[in-house]
Amino acid sequence: MKNIEVPALARVEGEGGLFIGLKNGKAVEIRLDIYEPPRFFEGFLRNRFLQEVPDITARICGICPVAYQMSSAFALENALGIKVGHQARALRRLMYCGEYIESHALHIYMLQAPDLLGKQSAFEVAAIAPDVVKNALRLKKIGNQILKAIGGRSIHPVNVCVGGFYSWPQAASLTALLPELEWGLQASIDCVKWAVTLPFPELEIDYEFVALHHPDEYGVIEGEVWSSKGRKLSVQDYETAYIEEHIEHSNALHGRTVDGNTYLVGPLARLNLNHAQLLPIAQKSLKDSKIKLPLRNPYKSLIARAIELVQFFEEAIQLVKAYKPDGPAHLELKLKAGNGAAATEAPRGLLYHRYQIDGNGLIEFAKITPPTAQNLPRIEADLFALAPKIVSMSHADATLTAEHLVRAYDPCISCATHFLKLKVEEIEK
Repeated sequence: MKNIEVPALARVEGEGGLFIGLKNGKAVEIRLDIYEPPRFFEGFLRNRFLQEVPDITARICGICPVAYQMSSAFALENALGIKVGHQARALRRLMYCGEYIESHALHIYMLQAPDLLGKQSAFEVAAIAPDVVKNALRLKKIGNQILKAIGGRSIHPVNVCVGGFYSWPQAASLTALLPELEWGLQASIDCVKWAVTLPFPELEIDYEFVALHHPDEYGVIEGEVWSSKGRKLSVQDYETAYIEEHIEHSNALHGRTVDGNTYLVGPLARLNLNHAQLLPIAQKSLKDSKIKLPLRNPYKSLIARAIELVQFFEEAIQLVKAYKPDGPAHLELKLKAGNGAAATEAPRGLLYHRYQIDGNGLIEFAKITPPTAQNLPRIEADLFALAPKIVSMSHADATLTAEHLVRAYDPCISCATHFLKLKVEEIEK
């Protein structure tokens, strides 16, 4: 077989290609060529007022804007030494529920399921199972409705601010969603039952799983950074263990541990490290699925996403029923110079932000580490593990199999291409 080259990966967010170089029947070079142009977010956040940051960072991704908004808001609140109240925190988790629901429904049914079912696209799935696709669209719509009710619109919400929210959403607009949330909870339970029946390729990897962990709830917005290798760090110490490096063939930084190892963030990491914190109905779905943890098959991240769908529908129902806004929607900010970091769990994995601000609340430094940038070295390593199986396939089947592995990660390539390495020199006139 000749080299395997995919100029443009399909059914992933952003633009990237895949190259597998073969010699004497063995893979000798594997590259995820990320050629989407860098987006320079850290650079043009500088000298912006801190209250502008959540709206700007939301534009990094159209699928998971909440994670970028919230990570920046929490980091800047940490820099100011403030903490939002219980109701604002609960409302932030509800926004995350909406984001997970719409993102997971999209990936499970529209992006990865066609591969597992041997179809070219969701349109082909619709031809043989129209109800499956209709349910997927309905699930995604529910997630978008949550975001619109809280954030003012379903894409790039505008109600999030440093210190809380600009205004409380109307309780009636949230309680009106309960019938659809109840339907979605049952649909997500059924999704888990369906997911475990899918024909997953065999591939077991000894990952280092990394995820946010909270002792009292499923890790999403606060807690420590845990590793399956036993490392437990405060978010403030994240950069002492995890670093980013420039790679010649990529416009995205690649994340590694400080000792040079790859690691995995995302639904597999979250479920394996945090399954004890699942809510009761999600716990039952996990038990009834009869899957054995830890899950180490990258393709089975679909199952982890399905269980998380149950979790976030269940939690959304609880949060909507408990919603009783009281007092101001946001804290009064007292500006001061500071440095603050935060990590939250985007649907695709751990997302880290750090900012330095001056006494006027202007951004002096910004660092954003997206989940896909952390996973890129791991995807390439998984492709090396897969290579012995695909070299005996036809070129078309080998290409499809390699693409399927990449899509199983649900990479957000645009999110990963925002770094800026800036050098300023005085030029003599």
